[in-house]
Amino acid sequence: MTSVIFMGTPNFGVPILKGLVENGYEIKAVVTQPDKKVGRKRSLKKTPVKIVAEELNLPIFQPIKLPKSQELEALINLHADLIVTAAYGQFLPSKFLNSVKIAAVNVHGSLLPKYRGGAPIQYSIINGDTETGVTIMEMVKEMDAGDIYAQEAIKIAATDTAGTVFNKLAIVGRDLLLKTLPQIIVHPNIKAPQDSAGVIFSPNISKEQEQIKLNMTAQEANNLIRGLNPNPGAYLKVNGKRFKVWQARVSSEKSVLPAGSLANNKGRFAITMASGSVLDLTEVQPAGKKRMPIKNFLNGQGNKFKVGEKIIDE
Repeated sequence: MTSVIFMGTPNFGVPILKGLVENGYEIKAVVTQPDKKVGRKRSLKKTPVKIVAEELNLPIFQPIKLPKSQELEALINLHADLIVTAAYGQFLPSKFLNSVKIAAVNVHGSLLPKYRGGAPIQYSIINGDTETGVTIMEMVKEMDAGDIYAQEAIKIAATDTAGTVFNKLAIVGRDLLLKTLPQIIVHPNIKAPQDSAGVIFSPNISKEQEQIKLNMTAQEANNLIRGLNPNPGAYLKVNGKRFKVWQARVSSEKSVLPAGSLANNKGRFAITMASGSVLDLTEVQPAGKKRMPIKNFLNGQGNKFKVGEKIIDE
């Protein structure tokens, strides 16, 4: 039986871990990020991968920082055949990668070399791409720079969010990994180098990137909203406060009003953006409130705004 150290944190890794177990791989350890304190009560929240690992009665490691940790030495001493990572979220030292008998393999949510880094799915939507995919690659010291074992592409629908694409790619990644692992085990050196000329990076989303700016067109703003849904969410500034927008659609109409103005509030809440484009907000979250459909907002706070008024701060 081929032994595996599995490393993952969010929901993306859950079907992949389950698939490995269901297909007879011996999971010697599951490594995931530490529990986080969330909410006003600061209660500890387990990662999705940890929850599943507990259900499957698998050994769990949660180092705060893997390099130089006691957990690292314990993992190296397991002498596993494979490391399989799927959105783990920490740097892996070379001595750990080199400690396995066959290969260290990563399930990455993009068509490498495009979108190396921690937010490939978000950037694919923010940039308006029509396709993305999964790469099964060898892990090396440089981030997401290893040779490629296999890739599979999927289409990005106009209604997709980062959340829906994550869910789709988790299944594609699971199936592609399970299809590719037997080949890696027998012929680990059959792989293709990445084209360095095509490298594009996708660093973690910054706080500044979360704001919908008025120099964006409606399409660019909608792509940002979709790319940051469900986490962390995109926002407009209204009267100096964050006004989160969870869903929107690009209107076919044009407006001569300055960007940031209210173009229509009759059954809709339409905001002018760059180049005369118009964005209809359909699900929003005013500061201090819960998410709500735009109809509810218009029946409350939204009725104070007047058509033609510039309501969005720069």
